[in-house]
Amino acid sequence: METVVEADSEIRWKDPVFVRIGNGFRERVEGPKAALEALIHRWPSQLQPEYAAAKCRCADAIIRHGSAEFARRAFIEAAVAAKVLS
Repeated sequence: METVVEADSEIRWKDPVFVRIGNGFRERVEGPKAALEALIHRWPSQLQPEYAAAKCRCADAIIRHGSAEFARRAFIEAAVAAKVLS
């Protein structure tokens, strides 16, 4: 039997998070999907525990097992730890 996982990649946070990754331009991250993409593909430091927590929280929010607000808070903590919060 196959397991079906419902996902909502269009979840938006009430307040976006602004970060500066890579080229240094200020970027607006509006939800867990965009945050997870930034974490996986462009994050400057993947060694902090905040990074791993943010990845898990964002993925959980997308597949509706977790809170989008918890994902946002974890993403902010990861951004602070990586010194990219703008």
